Amino acid sequence: MTLKLYSFGPAANSMKPLLTVFEKGLDVEKHRLDPAKFEHHTDWFKAINPRGQVPALVDSGVDGDKVITESTVICEYLEDEYPTEVSLRPADSFGRAQMRIWTKWVDEYFCWCVSTIGWHRYVGNMVKGLTDAEFEEKVKAIPVVEQQVKWRRAREGFPQDMLDEEMRKIGYSVRKLDDHLADHEWLVPGQYTLADICNFAIANGMPFGFKELVNKEDTPHLVRWIEQINERPAVKAMFAQVELEKLGPRE
Repeated sequence: MTLKLYSFGPAANSMKPLLTVFEKGLDVEKHRLDPAKFEHHTDWFKAINPRGQVPALVDSGVDGDKVITESTVICEYLEDEYPTEVSLRPADSFGRAQMRIWTKWVDEYFCWCVSTIGWHRYVGNMVKGLTDAEFEEKVKAIPVVEQQVKWRRAREGFPQDMLDEEMRKIGYSVRKLDDHLADHEWLVPGQYTLADICNFAIANGMPFGFKELVNKEDTPHLVRWIEQINERPAVKAMFAQVELEKLGPRE
């Protein structure tokens, strides 16, 4: 058996399976792709995931290679196929349901509004130096039409009304998390789970990137939770061993 995880650095969706691997202590080959070189849109990687998106997990065994995509799905697959002493999913059905409510929410709502602002502020920097012809060549290699649209917007700058609406959603999201964490140590009461990992992957950088919204005065419980997770040995090991991309803000 060989596990190979293809991802960017430990942030956003790439962090979800990365941190799951470190928390569970699994022996996984980690392949960090460089988004600045558009490695996820190369033919060799699209042979692994035709959508050209990370993360992707390859589980190689006697039956051949099994490819699992979608960050939260990968995390659940690792829990299903590779149980360890560290369990990141509640044992009871109600607890698992609560966990999945939070992972569904982060995947369908929280991640998307934060992602749009991140693309506007940072991701567009990777293509701003390209000529129009060079940029179009990059776009042609992107297999998902919606991602092509996002890259064009990132290069040009997202419409202000869209940015304003996404910031409203972020404000709602951090209040929702803070209100819940005021009464609970973890998102699922009584246990650190994939719900915490998946939401932490999106929230961790917010005291820096969205400090007007996430700070000890306005969201003390959310900040406590972020700091508490950062103190976990697995989190420290992940950040020590896997490099995080450093993208400056949009000029």
